[in-house]
Amino acid sequence: MAEYQTPKDRAYTNTLLSSAPKESAAFLNLKYTAERSDGVIPVKYRELMSVAVALTTQCAYCIESHIQNAVEAGATREEIAETVFIAAAIRAGGAVGNGLMAMRLFDEASAGKE
Repeated sequence: MAEYQTPKDRAYTNTLLSSAPKESAAFLNLKYTAERSDGVIPVKYRELMSVAVALTTQCAYCIESHIQNAVEAGATREEIAETVFIAAAIRAGGAVGNGLMAMRLFDEASAGKE
């Protein structure tokens, strides 16, 4: 197999949704609620946050759709670029935060083995 993920996979959208109707309905309701335009947070900021999350979860389809939505909501190239680096910094920060836990777990696992 030459490729694992491709835009051709979108042809399976209805198959996936119809194969788990209750779960897909719940997911789509959550997606609709998160992307609504009547929330306190303006749409452009919602979309920039969605881009940041999509970058950290590495969902290519999410990156594509939320970039398109962000552009439609008025986001600039510079805002997208800053979003990229904010997401990168937070993801790296998560590794450091988990590194603190790793150090504690190491101490706990090696206690008394010296």
